[in-house]
Amino acid sequence: MTTLDHSPALAPLRQARERFLTGRPLPDDVPDEVLAAWRRARFFGVRHDLDGPVHEPELPAESPLLEAARPVLGRIAPALGHSSLLLTDERLRVLWTTGEVPGDDRCRDLSEREVGHNSAALALRTRRRAEVHGPEHFLDVWQDVSAVSVPLLAPDSGQVLGTVTVASALCAGCGPHPGAALAEATATAVEAELLARSRTAERVLLDAYTRAVAHGPALAIVALDGRNRIVSEAAVRLATPQVLAALERSSTSERASGGRPPRDARPPRETGCGPVVERSHDARGGPSRERSADVGGGPAVERSYDTGRPPMVERSHDAGRRPVQERSYDLTLPDGAGCTAEITPVRHEGRVLGIVAVLEARAAEVPVPRLVPRPALALAGGSVPWRHAVARAVELARVHEPLLLAGERGSGKTALARELLGGTVPLVADAAESPELGVKYSELADGRPLLLRHAERLAQPDVAALNSLLDEHPDVQLLVTYTPGTPPGPCFQRLLDTLAARSVTVPALRERPEDVRELLPVLAPRPAVGQPPLTWTLDALRALEEHPWPGNVTELAHVVRALAEHRRVTGPVRRAELPDPVREGPAARRLSPMEHAERATILAALRRHGGNKARAAAALGIGRATLYRKLRGYRDVP
Repeated sequence: MTTLDHSPALAPLRQARERFLTGRPLPDDVPDEVLAAWRRARFFGVRHDLDGPVHEPELPAESPLLEAARPVLGRIAPALGHSSLLLTDERLRVLWTTGEVPGDDRCRDLSEREVGHNSAALALRTRRRAEVHGPEHFLDVWQDVSAVSVPLLAPDSGQVLGTVTVASALCAGCGPHPGAALAEATATAVEAELLARSRTAERVLLDAYTRAVAHGPALAIVALDGRNRIVSEAAVRLATPQVLAALERSSTSERASGGRPPRDARPPRETGCGPVVERSHDARGGPSRERSADVGGGPAVERSYDTGRPPMVERSHDAGRRPVQERSYDLTLPDGAGCTAEITPVRHEGRVLGIVAVLEARAAEVPVPRLVPRPALALAGGSVPWRHAVARAVELARVHEPLLLAGERGSGKTALARELLGGTVPLVADAAESPELGVKYSELADGRPLLLRHAERLAQPDVAALNSLLDEHPDVQLLVTYTPGTPPGPCFQRLLDTLAARSVTVPALRERPEDVRELLPVLAPRPAVGQPPLTWTLDALRALEEHPWPGNVTELAHVVRALAEHRRVTGPVRRAELPDPVREGPAARRLSPMEHAERATILAALRRHGGNKARAAAALGIGRATLYRKLRGYRDVP
């Protein structure tokens, strides 16, 4: 079956789509997910006929994903037949494509904001294989297309790096997409290549760090490659967030330039202890490691333990039988850094993977703990979804016109809005406190900005007043925060449609887990004079990053503040100190608020009784079988 006329299963959906596009009532049997996707496309202002200029995304100069995937895609391309194969990055920009399917030549950005519902956007959002057929698509050009997409996950963090899509002529009604197995196999092969490359890079960096530390345990050594950071015990006091940020910039510059030193770099002093970059191998797979980290630019302390025998070292020697040493240079650190840094690039197979830095305190200065400026909470985070949202918000806020910030509760919408206003004091109205605001909207027309929070709770008169204001003054400076939930009524939907062209979706914290480490020092209260800042073991950090955080940044802030105020022990925060739901890891499925509360109560009872399920069940007043059943339902325990 290759056309809509020969796909009776899709004929009702085709008719429903036509009714949706023309604004007529829809039948009750339209799948909720498809209808929600069509509504999002309308909210984003997507043209179903692709009328007008086509967005050409700016592709990254270097893409590690494309570099790893290209050999795999090249091997699979000849087996495609009449299908097409596409690779996208985490922003759904098309990095590579082959084959011919309608629309492929025009749609180079597969985000819902640009092209509406499609399998790549669905796979990215759900983190699993997704299929979209014919009229499920929003675009006219894909009405005779079936596509299956599989997300690509980072081997070390599980973060979604992009998608693989196989698209073909319409094939609905014949079970799974015939290209599903090919898409799965392609994704598996690409992830295997990513894993091999990441392990090699991490091993090379660890080897370089180990060789540098071997020159003396008192040396302050820092090794970085943009993803990993290893800091020796001696470097903890010197490696302030300011210094680490400078080293990260140097590492990025080294990788981009291929190992050429910065313009302001100077040849190093003759210290006789510069790091030698060599490959070392432990006979049984390398040293075991334990590390605790001070996040948000703080130090990560790594201790390497030998497995019982000295490592086997492969050394390369020059004609004078001396180890060949990578050229190094002194990096200019910011004023007040309190130390100097000698940088040595770390290379593997001709590529620069990172750097090893030897830090040395300045003779005239004694490094002491000091307060450093904190980044604004609204701008804390370096993940791609967060940077993309902030960059778009900043760009839109340059023009004093209405701006809609949408996202889940606690995701940082209000904090971002206040940052966008800068020093301007707005008129603040919160519909959560009083649905009938009674705002004097005439004040807005006179130039005073309004920050309207919780717009989803506005009373009908205020919604109508806002619609009238925007009709008369479309350039009014208005910042609106909105948490999607229940379907909006016609009047409120009109308000959302008006603001759709100037809207930003603030990502949930679970969609940017790598930002947790940057948020922790920002959310923690300032330590008392003479007290160390809050630090975290890697195990605790993993638990924080894996937790779904239904309350987003607000919930994380509550956990951090509670720990900072009530801890009675010193040293990094361990996983055992975290709240039960965070410590035990995420549930196997999305839980309702009632289930979240019940699960937390059960975990607390288990903790009080040392994990004894019989005693915990008795304390809760339920049978042991009931306790086991609930644990299986929440955590998929066998």
